Amino acid sequence: MTSLPATPRAQVSDRRTSRLAAILALLTERGTVSVVELADELEVSHASLRRDLAVLEAQDLLKRVHGGATCRVLAGELPVRYRDGQRRDAKARIAAACVEAIPRRAMALAISGGTTTTEVARRLHDRSELTVVTNAVNIATELATSPRLRVVIAGGTMRSESYEAVGAWTERFIEGLNFGITVMGVDGISVAGGLTTHDAVEARTDQKMAERSQRLFVVADASKIGRVVFSPIVPASRVSMLFTEVGAPADEVARLRAAGVEVHLV
Repeated sequence: MTSLPATPRAQVSDRRTSRLAAILALLTERGTVSVVELADELEVSHASLRRDLAVLEAQDLLKRVHGGATCRVLAGELPVRYRDGQRRDAKARIAAACVEAIPRRAMALAISGGTTTTEVARRLHDRSELTVVTNAVNIATELATSPRLRVVIAGGTMRSESYEAVGAWTERFIEGLNFGITVMGVDGISVAGGLTTHDAVEARTDQKMAERSQRLFVVADASKIGRVVFSPIVPASRVSMLFTEVGAPADEVARLRAAGVEVHLV
């Protein structure tokens, strides 16, 4: 009998990462979940789910309880490694539009952490005129393989959720620089709340980056438009261009445009 080809380890890993992300997304939405309901929704065996929950508990992302788990993650702030696969097509389109808008001339470009900003970084490898400054270790690593780019990484205290250096050291480093453009990811953007994120220390670091920049580009999928979360960064009127997707709330898009933001829907 002919045996089936073995599933590549990378494919198995990708499937498991997607499943772990789905578990965390359900937890952040509901606060608590049971193994029974997870098995039904994700079509996975109870044994596999118990192993998944053990992995996530070891990372301090949830707490296992009898028959299920409760959440330890701030709502909407999954770690980058579990957010990277969410809304990937939209993020790719947004990133491509943002990169197209970055002039092809010598300049310093700052990039904050985030999944959509990482997509922007992945599209900069053919650029030779840029000095890219980032506080995100994963973005610096992404760009380090491009010999035509000059990459500068800001140091500081690392946030495991976003792979970003933040805090006083990072802020002092950024204060000594000037940027032509900053590309920033956010957890929410609206006229009422401005640019917002979940973590107050990260917000201060992002604020310094925006203050040192001549122009501020924001990349955000439709779920972030009109949303306000815990920590303010800068007012929406500070944004030069917003790149988001078709289907973003039309009323909020209109308000942002009335506030002077150039909104690109892709």
